[in-house]
Amino acid sequence: MQRLNPSETLGAPASAGQSSGKQAGKPAGKAAGKPANSGRSGNPAKRNGAEAHGRSGPATAGDWISGARLRTLPLAIAPVALGTGAAIVASDPGVFHPVRALLALIVALCLQIGVNYANDYSDGIRGTDAYRVGPARLTGGGAARPRSVLTVALAFFGLAAFAGLVLVILSGQWWLLLVGAAAIVAAWFYTGGKRPYGYFGLGELFVFVFFGLVATAGTTFVQVGTVNLESWLGGVAIGLIACAVLMVNNLRDIVPDKASGKRTLAVLIGNLPGRIVFCVLLLVPFAIAAFFALFYPLAWFVLFVLLLALPACLITVTAKTAAELILALKLTSFSALLYGLLLGAAFAF
Repeated sequence: MQRLNPSETLGAPASAGQSSGKQAGKPAGKAAGKPANSGRSGNPAKRNGAEAHGRSGPATAGDWISGARLRTLPLAIAPVALGTGAAIVASDPGVFHPVRALLALIVALCLQIGVNYANDYSDGIRGTDAYRVGPARLTGGGAARPRSVLTVALAFFGLAAFAGLVLVILSGQWWLLLVGAAAIVAAWFYTGGKRPYGYFGLGELFVFVFFGLVATAGTTFVQVGTVNLESWLGGVAIGLIACAVLMVNNLRDIVPDKASGKRTLAVLIGNLPGRIVFCVLLLVPFAIAAFFALFYPLAWFVLFVLLLALPACLITVTAKTAAELILALKLTSFSALLYGLLLGAAFAF
């Protein structure tokens, strides 16, 4: 399996590890710019060669933990913290719903982990991961059978659905079952199915909606039965940061994504515009925090998160290697976590 070295200059074709008869960025026998096995449903029963491709032994516990992509979990924690803080603002003095907040957190975490494994499965069986930058994935790297990765993904979706059902019962808002179903469907079709929307530049839009607005406003609603301005604007802010995380991730993968035919927003708008959009997505939420600071003095502390966000912007704008963008991704993810915790605390206290 050909891979791009994270230390290589961005935009340069991969050269190491290619066998004779292959062009840079194009497996032998495949048309350039077209992903291997593109357009297929991803059913492992129909993909006999996928399970044997690149296998190097059974996946270890560390491989499965890596497959959960822990650095993305702040994107699940932050909106729940914000939504809970907003719920405390909207509730009567002394009223708090810790069980509902915990269930909302379980839903968000399980959905995030589930979509990570689902992406591993879908990108792996499509052949997209044959071009990717960074550590090998479970499916694409052959460490685990596609069916096993799919089973784990579905298990986490099931846990999210169960916690969500309990939350719906406690809140009495049965129509939220539709919202939960939509979230699971969106998680799967990000890279799953015959026409995944993540392959057509729509990833950031769905991330903004589900990991920003829905996660934050939903957390508030299930606790107090209403959604206030703090929750809506907080959802906008954390949704933009989540989009920034996805953008810098896709900037890192812009060369392999082009090679595999995956048209992310970064691929569609280009390298330099993508870097500028990343900075806008990451910095606008701090204007929202400054607005809230006019009413919640503790919100001024959110601006200290700029100590992480500004270096992330500088690194992204000037990065010449994938490794630099991976560092920017980590800084952005931690920025999301601290932003959500600090602004949520400002609302609560």
